Amino acid sequence: MVVVIILKKFFEILGFVILMCFSFIYTEKTVSVVKEYDDIMIELKRKGIEYEIDAKDATIVDKTIVPGRKGKEIDIDKSYSKMKRYGSFNESLITLKDTEPSISIKNTYDKFVISGNEQKNQVALLFLATKGTDLTTIFKILKQKDVKANIFIDFYYYEAEKLQMIASYGHEIGNLSLNYDYSDSSFSWLTSKIKKVTKQTYCYDNSFSEETLLICSSSKIHTIKPSIITDTRPLAEIKKSVKNGSIIALHVNEILEEELPLIINFLKTKNLDIVVLSELLEE
Repeated sequence: MVVVIILKKFFEILGFVILMCFSFIYTEKTVSVVKEYDDIMIELKRKGIEYEIDAKDATIVDKTIVPGRKGKEIDIDKSYSKMKRYGSFNESLITLKDTEPSISIKNTYDKFVISGNEQKNQVALLFLATKGTDLTTIFKILKQKDVKANIFIDFYYYEAEKLQMIASYGHEIGNLSLNYDYSDSSFSWLTSKIKKVTKQTYCYDNSFSEETLLICSSSKIHTIKPSIITDTRPLAEIKKSVKNGSIIALHVNEILEEELPLIINFLKTKNLDIVVLSELLEE
C-alpha cells in the first residue's frame, strides 16, 4: 500500500512537471509568433539590409596574410527590446553587432603579416632597438607628437626598467631575440620578460625566413614582415612607398632622429593615423 501511494505521488509530480514544461514551451512559441508579426519587428527586419555590412576575410597569398574586417548587422533582439519599451519603432534605438570574418588573422600565426587592411587609413611605426641603441630622442619626439609605436628590442637591449618605461608610454614591445635569431634560447626568455609587462608581443622578419615563421607560430606569435624598411633616407623612402596599412620599420640613427618629426607630420597630412600593431591588425 505504501509503495502504491508513493508511486501515485511520483506520477502526480511527474505529470505536473511535464505539464509545466509543455506550458512553458507553448508560451514561448506563442510569444515568438506574436513577436514575428509585431510592427516593430517587421520594420527592424526591413531595415536590416540597410545596416548590414559584410565581413571581409583576411587575405592570404602564399605565406603572407593581411587582416580582413569585421562586418555589421542589426542586433534584432536588443533593438526590439529597446523599441518595445519605447512603444514604437525608433531608428535611433537600433543596436548593431559585429560579425566575424570566416578567415581571420586572430589565430593565424603561420603566415607573414605584411600590412594592415588597406581600407583603414592607418599605418604603424616599428623602431628597432639593438645593443647600444639610445631611444631617448625617439621617445621625446613620440611624446611631443602624441604618437604610439612598436618598439622591437633584442636580448642585448633588454633591461626590466626599459620594458616598464616603454609600456608606461603606451608603446607596444616586439621581440628581436638575439641578433634576429629566433632559434636562440633568448627568444623564449625575452618573450616571457615582455609578457610580464604587456599582453602580447611580435616577431620581426625582413627576409621571409621559414625558420623564424615556424618558431614564432609554434609560440602563437605573429611574425611581422614590414612593407617599408628604412635606413639611410627614411623620409624619402616613406614618401615614395607609404599607403594605407603600411608597416614601417625604422632603424634608429641620427638621420632618423632628425627626420622623425617630418615623417610624422607627413603621415598626418596624408590623413594616416599612426597606431600600434594591435590596432592596425584589428579586424
